[in-house]
Amino acid sequence: MSDGGDDVVDLIGDDYVRTILAETRDGPKSVEALSDACGADPSTIYRRVERLQDAGLLTHEQRLDPGGHHYKEYDTALEAVHVHVRAEGYEIDIDFTEGEEPADRFTRLYEGFK
Repeated sequence: MSDGGDDVVDLIGDDYVRTILAETRDGPKSVEALSDACGADPSTIYRRVERLQDAGLLTHEQRLDPGGHHYKEYDTALEAVHVHVRAEGYEIDIDFTEGEEPADRFTRLYEGFK
């Protein structure tokens, strides 16, 4: 996976992205919780979350709070990223968490990188 893999490598080079992925490994988190964990403004976290979702590395679910308002909680779809360095260049393999069928994931990622 070289086309989308390059984007993933660029993404995980970001400190906020790495924190978001680490925090959501323990379970779904709201932007507010991720903002606190990152020590960043929610608008910064929303931008990172959007990029992670576009790359297929983060999923979300709509929640309803006790006051009747809707909000999203985000969960990682990423298990691991492997970078293989070879004489002719490098190759990137991405392992996703279980849940989505591989063919569906591939189609979604391919369409996201067009």
